[in-house]
Amino acid sequence: MAGEDGDDDAETSYGSRGRGEEKQCLDSAIGMEHCLPSTVMATILSKLDLRSLCSAAASCTSLRSCATHTLSFLPCFHLIEIAPTLDLLRPLLPPNPHLRSLKLDCSRLDDSSIGYLARSSLHELFLLNCENLSGRLLSELGRRCSDLRSLYLSSLAEHRRLSVLYSELKELLTGCSHLESLSLLFDVAEFEHPEFAQVWATASDKLTSLEIGYIPMSMLTALLFLAMESRHPSHAVKRSMFPNLQKLCLSVDYITDHLVNSLSRGLPSLSHLDLQDAPIVEPIQSSDLTNSGLQLINQRGLLKHISLIRSQEFLFTYFRRVNDLGILFMSEVCATLECISLGGFCRVTDTGFRAIIHSCSNLRKLRISHGSQLTDLVFHDISATSLSLTHVSLRWCNLLTSSGIAKLSFNTDLTVLDLRDCRNLGDEALEALSYLHKLHTLLLDGTDISNRGLSFLGQGRCPLVSLSLRGCKRLTDDCIPALFDGSIGHGIQILDLSRIPDLSDNGILSLAKTRVPIVELRMRECPKIGDSSVMALASMQVEGGSFGSSMHLLDIYDSGGITPLAIRWFKKPYFPRLRWLGVTGCLNRDLVDSLARSRPFLQVACRGEELGMGYWDSSFGWYHHEEDELDELEQWLLDGEDVSDGEGDIMMEWLGN
Repeated sequence: MAGEDGDDDAETSYGSRGRGEEKQCLDSAIGMEHCLPSTVMATILSKLDLRSLCSAAASCTSLRSCATHTLSFLPCFHLIEIAPTLDLLRPLLPPNPHLRSLKLDCSRLDDSSIGYLARSSLHELFLLNCENLSGRLLSELGRRCSDLRSLYLSSLAEHRRLSVLYSELKELLTGCSHLESLSLLFDVAEFEHPEFAQVWATASDKLTSLEIGYIPMSMLTALLFLAMESRHPSHAVKRSMFPNLQKLCLSVDYITDHLVNSLSRGLPSLSHLDLQDAPIVEPIQSSDLTNSGLQLINQRGLLKHISLIRSQEFLFTYFRRVNDLGILFMSEVCATLECISLGGFCRVTDTGFRAIIHSCSNLRKLRISHGSQLTDLVFHDISATSLSLTHVSLRWCNLLTSSGIAKLSFNTDLTVLDLRDCRNLGDEALEALSYLHKLHTLLLDGTDISNRGLSFLGQGRCPLVSLSLRGCKRLTDDCIPALFDGSIGHGIQILDLSRIPDLSDNGILSLAKTRVPIVELRMRECPKIGDSSVMALASMQVEGGSFGSSMHLLDIYDSGGITPLAIRWFKKPYFPRLRWLGVTGCLNRDLVDSLARSRPFLQVACRGEELGMGYWDSSFGWYHHEEDELDELEQWLLDGEDVSDGEGDIMMEWLGN
């Protein structure tokens, strides 16, 4: 009886305490409404980004209701880390005359969503992965978005052979008369039309930035010819074309002398020129860049950024008609350059590259790829210059050794250093780099470093955030403690350990024990990585968070020991923030498909494609978002894991529609 009475007392005590806590929580929610009027709460919430707004909505009923209302006057809606469906997007984008900026990943949207994307109030529209949207998007933007200032579209109509018509481009350029920045990152050959060049005369005269994914040479030639002619008073075009264009980025068939000359003459205000070609046959002299063409660059002296890249996508080819003399000519007229990117200049030696370094005193970013004759002598006396380089990329410069990098390290302001595929770099280079107190991104793919070199980094001063060791074949499991036992390893958020043949589960277990909050981890094509690595990462807790809480990206594609058992560890509650997962598609297709259905915001890649953002263009600081245990954004969108009733119904319930 005494035991029963004790149980009853305990139950009464527990029930009273539970009701008291419940009442306290209820009073807190009510108190918030009374202490903060709804207008004040709405004003506060309107200052938050979308993720922070979702965090607030997940905290209590009052804030959830206010957050839902805030969506109707939110000035910015940015959601590019997940790809929503229209059913999910519809309640998140109610009528909102105050919406000025919209950024979305459109990979799960089609033409039925255009009405939600083309909003008359928009000043900025940024749409990634528009492969399922047709050219009708362009015409609707032209009709509805007359105040649009900035437009970015990638991969428009690429997957389903949807139409993209010249008339739709015409409506866009005519209707969006205030455009200042236009990025059409897809093949514009679909716009081929006898009046393609003429239609650009209707484009906004406020346009300062233009990016085109690919434009055929015939269309570009006609456009530049008209741009040059428009500057003659006698020409039929009543006003100059592109009078204020400062930035131009193009992918073309061939970079030629004629093209460079036409750009210099037709676009006199250019300060940023980015050209890339990808020849399918070896260029003849009339369709290639020569020393003479380099003299025509920057005739007006306004260029701050120049990028000339010959891609090896279709053919191993180079700018064979440019040598040191051409680079010397260019350096004389480009002394004011702040950023230089040169790729495929195989006949340029140290003499040419040194001329750039010694002539361009304002140079901050230097990128040289396939510099087959670049050696350590380029940086021999760099300490005697006034240069303050912050970004340097020297990819595929195989004559460069650790001695040259030691000289380069005298530039103590270096923040980004890309040394991928410089195969003669060893541990001595890392010893020199370990003293750079601003270096946050270091890419060492395919270099000859060992565990000893990483121990220099681990004990050094670099505040590394991103480190790539892909294909460094001398590394073993011991590279993990060599790097993370020091002071700098615990700041690393992006780590690439792919194609390291002697990296095994033991190394990944050591990594998990460090409890470092890795955001992106790549370990693809590692033959000794297996299920134990996935289990260790899934069980890893960072600062008391949930299992695997910090991981946004994990790539284990074609890692030899991965079996279907590993797929089960990607179900909740493990890896709650995971957004990208790379696995081998033939592993177990049914399990992979089931995982994709259970986690609709997880992008599962099975064909070996690279995941996440590019190294060179990724912005430092993107990964510093501090969040709570649960991903409030996904929680708010899905209300748990039950998606069987339809995503749209869940959203309607959440938002009270």
